Amino acid sequence: MSELKPVFALGECMLELSGAPGSSVATAYGGDTLNTCVYLSRLGINTTFLSALGDDASSDWLLQQWRREGIDTHWVRRIPGAKPGLYWIHLDGSGERTFSYWRGESAARRVLDDSDYAARLAAEIPAGSLFYLSGITLSILSYPARETLWALLKILRERGVCICFDGNFRAAGWESLRLAQNAFNSTLVHTDIALPTFDDEAKVFGDKTPEVTASRLHETGVGEVVVKRGAEGCYVSHGAITQTVSTRAQPSVVDTTAAGDAFNAAYLAARIQGLGPIEAAHEGHALAGKVILHRGAIVPA
Repeated sequence: MSELKPVFALGECMLELSGAPGSSVATAYGGDTLNTCVYLSRLGINTTFLSALGDDASSDWLLQQWRREGIDTHWVRRIPGAKPGLYWIHLDGSGERTFSYWRGESAARRVLDDSDYAARLAAEIPAGSLFYLSGITLSILSYPARETLWALLKILRERGVCICFDGNFRAAGWESLRLAQNAFNSTLVHTDIALPTFDDEAKVFGDKTPEVTASRLHETGVGEVVVKRGAEGCYVSHGAITQTVSTRAQPSVVDTTAAGDAFNAAYLAARIQGLGPIEAAHEGHALAGKVILHRGAIVPA
């Protein structure tokens, strides 16, 4: 994969609040595909974020933060009157997190509502690039926008763009498991690299083991699969390679937010730079291990 050109990531970034209710609240930003963009950029990969924002002060601030991270934002749509979404991180004593969302009117939900925007993406994303999206990307889009997305993925893949999908699942974003299953499967048929989390695949598809997940994804045509398992490491399946790659235990986990997003960034950066899947998985674990020692999705550079 050393010939791959820049990464284009489609999704949503929201304002991030953290802190116990009634206490001082910290403000930052995060969103799964944007988190991966930030870490890819810090690892030296040219990265472009595809999304939408409003024309308010919060949107201006988010755009400024992304640019400071070296992310190309010229494909970010600005929608008059719209605003970004917002989420609040709640942490338990072990660093595990839950989220409260205010995203019903998020501008990013409308990113592919403009057919001209999708047509320009299809025409201008160069062959050899990597196009990255997630299950959360799918969940925020309307059904017509998902249809537009799948048509875009088909065109891009036929032109030689590598499609990477992380089946990141949040139940609150879906009306039913059946809808999520159908949307994931409609995306996987266009996917070259899948980076799912096993707990998500077990919830959505009832998979019993990471090996079952990998086998199911290969049956849809995905060539390279890495099933993330948190502290238990990951399962890599690519051609003749089928191996569990362990991670080092962290004695003081602070916050697991964006650990999977960071893993994805380091894994893809390593593959882009010519490392094999096993070496790339070790790189993914190393970066995720650093991210979980800090609060929030984006750790200090």
